[in-house]
This record gives sequence, C-alpha cells and structure tokens, in this order.
Amino acid sequence: MPILRNISWEVQKHQQWCMLGANGSGKTTLLGVLTAYVTPTSGAVRVCGEEYGKFDWREMRKRIGIVSSVISQRMDKPLTVLETVKTGKNAFLNYSDPSVADQNERAMDILNEVECTHLAERSWLKLSQGEKQRVLIGRALMAEPELLILDEPCAGLDPVAREKFLQFVNRLIQQPESPTVVMVTHHVEEIMPGFSHVILLKNGKVKLAGKKPEVLTSQNLSETFGEDVHLDSYQSRYSLSLQKFTNTE
Repeated sequence: MPILRNISWEVQKHQQWCMLGANGSGKTTLLGVLTAYVTPTSGAVRVCGEEYGKFDWREMRKRIGIVSSVISQRMDKPLTVLETVKTGKNAFLNYSDPSVADQNERAMDILNEVECTHLAERSWLKLSQGEKQRVLIGRALMAEPELLILDEPCAGLDPVAREKFLQFVNRLIQQPESPTVVMVTHHVEEIMPGFSHVILLKNGKVKLAGKKPEVLTSQNLSETFGEDVHLDSYQSRYSLSLQKFTNTE
C-alpha cells in the first residue's frame, strides 16, 4: 500500500513553511523523500534545482540542513558546542574534521546568530534540550544550506523552553539571509508569525498547501484531522480547540 500518493508540492526560495497532519499522514516519509533517505517508486523530485537520481545526493545533502531528534540522539561524543557546530561544514557526526580546524570564526558567527556564543566551550552532552536544538540549527547553518528542515524541533521541551525556542525560530526565519525553512509540527500553537505557508497532509496526500491565511481555517483543519475543531488566532498566534456537542435527547 502506498504511503504517499499524488503528492504535488512546490516550495519557492525564501518561503517559510509549516507541515501539519495527524500521526500516520506521511509527514516523516515526505521529509525522507526530500532528504533522499526514502526513494519514491514513481514521480520526480527536484530539490535546490536538481532532480533526484541525476546527481550525487551525498553532495546535495550539504545544501539541506536537518534538525531532528535522530541527529540529536546520534551526537553522543564529548565535543564542545563550537566543535559540534563545525561538524556541520561537511555533514559529519561525532567527528572533529581536521579540514574545518580553521573555521572557528565562522562557527562563532553562527553561534552568535543562534544566540549561543556563551555556550561555545560547553560540552554538547551538558546542554539542555532547548540549547541542543539551537546548536543543531547552528550546525545545519554551518554549510550555508539553501533549505533547512526542522522535524518537530519542540519535542521534549517544557512550555517555557518551547516558547523561547519558537521566539528564536521566528527571529531566525525573518532574517533576510535565512534559508528556506520547512518545519514539521503537530501543534498550530507552534506556527509563528514569520511562517508564510502551510501544507496539510492527510492519508498520504496533500490536503491543501498555500499561503498561511488561506490554509489555516477551522474547516480545513477539521477535514485534515477528521474532527470538528475550531481555530482561534490572537496577535498572529494560533490555538485549536475541539468542538463539543451536548446531546439534549
């Protein structure tokens, strides 16, 4: 049985996207296709102007930054934060690459960009979850990616840490030099004002994709999640509630 079907999705440079969908809707698989960890059985995939299967995808991965729990779990060596960021230059994990030994200035500039200069000499293993997420974004930015994928970056964060992290992401994506960002989330509360577009997935298909105000509606989300929900917005932030009905019979 196909996991993804009839997917048609185009992301333009400098657009900032959020991906929403219920568990099992195909979000993780679609990210796997974008990063060449999942091979589609049909169709064509073009990323950063290159078509899947017609170039060395190992080189393409250097143009795509990824922040996910999988990468975080694999960063298990006692590197400093500065060293961790430098490993992103050539997409190495847990390895202090001699070829990036002279990249301290660039790495420190990135740590300043992700608001983590004070952590430069701290061990990766001693960071909080929120700090790790920021450092992983810095690591991804080290290679100057054209596309940055954030796969449920708020997972495991407490409410205060989550809000601080989201405010940081919002600042990041509104910078003129920011790469195109695709963030996967289960929560509309995490869709910050800086995100311009939303894609909704349902049962392996694109339910709707487009500009945020046109896609994020109560009706669209109700159809996507298969429940009657109500979407509220306040100061460009969103919240979702389940509509309850009382049986008067």
